[in-house]
Amino acid sequence: MVKAAPSFELMAPSNSHPFNAESLLATLQARGLRVVLITAGGGSAAIPALVALPGASAVVLEAVVPSAREATDALLGGPQESYCSSRAARRLAMAAWERCRRHGAAIDSAVGVACTASLATTVPKRGDHRIVVAVQTLGETSVATLGLMKGARSRSEEETIAAAFILARIGAVVGSSSLAEEHLAPLLRPGEEMIVDRAPAPEAWQAILAGTSGRVRLAGPDGGLLPGRPGREAIFPGSFDPLHDGHRAMARIGARITGLPVAYELSIRNVEKPALDYLEIATRARGFDGAEAWLTSAPTFVEKIALFPGAPFLVGADTFVRLGNPRYSGGSIDHAAAAVARIADESGGLIVFGRVRDGQFTEPSRLEAPQALRAIARFVTEEEFRRDISSTNLRQAREPATE
Repeated sequence: MVKAAPSFELMAPSNSHPFNAESLLATLQARGLRVVLITAGGGSAAIPALVALPGASAVVLEAVVPSAREATDALLGGPQESYCSSRAARRLAMAAWERCRRHGAAIDSAVGVACTASLATTVPKRGDHRIVVAVQTLGETSVATLGLMKGARSRSEEETIAAAFILARIGAVVGSSSLAEEHLAPLLRPGEEMIVDRAPAPEAWQAILAGTSGRVRLAGPDGGLLPGRPGREAIFPGSFDPLHDGHRAMARIGARITGLPVAYELSIRNVEKPALDYLEIATRARGFDGAEAWLTSAPTFVEKIALFPGAPFLVGADTFVRLGNPRYSGGSIDHAAAAVARIADESGGLIVFGRVRDGQFTEPSRLEAPQALRAIARFVTEEEFRRDISSTNLRQAREPATE
């Protein structure tokens, strides 16, 4: 005799109600939305809560559970300063959104959802127990953090809350905000509250993410938008995570060498990593503090030159070496050679700065690079510029590594 499989519900403590995801799935279906969900460190019970329902396969395109940190690193293109944080959750949500797009979801129907959690385990944690859930759509980035009372629950009870939190955050973003009150609130203890941060995107930023626009000028401490095309200026591309005094000094030296104003260029896309989310863009835009800056969707140098033809470019030692590396040209030696030729022919030259690594200064003129690039390079000496500042160290100080 074959028994029917039991229906799935998130089992809650006796003073609350099971979380029924049927109304959430119905809302997603009615709006034509498609979802990819990534859960790291907790919340995986949200997956069967959704996919066990009839019709879920048309809505939930994929669910990923990267249990090992190495699996998370593979999704995000490298190790993270923290694995349970707003930034990690937002990066995973953007990775989920991009996977959703690759699986065929339309640009305005894709929803990327991610959870990172630090929950009770076999070894007591030094840090807080918390859950972070991010949701990415074309129009908005949102992230919510929920701190849990340490030592008050079992792992299974915290997992129940994490799953309910994920489903409630999806509901809040797609117009079913009552789910949070109905199903999440009864699970929480006094003092346990979620903190929500949202970044609705200007249409110009949405166009950059969608790929329908190549660039938009940023201005002002709030990262506001300015219309217009690039004039005669030198371009300083980088991640600027964060922008620091070393970058500002490089811009001043670049302006002196070229005789042109220098504009920063921040690409939302990276060859190896998910795109920047809107909260991250806003944070980095504020760092420019009114300096000239462009937001682009140009991860490769050839794409940058197409946006700013004839402009001189300021580059660091690492970038200069990568320009001729096939790894950054789709793995093809021929493509790398073609990229070098285009850079040499179509850029206005390269201003190359050295870098300090392990206390030793790398003289840019000694870097290995194709002769075609060396011929258009102006190498900045150590006497002209040296800053012992590391963006990585600044980030680690700002966001300590997860225990």
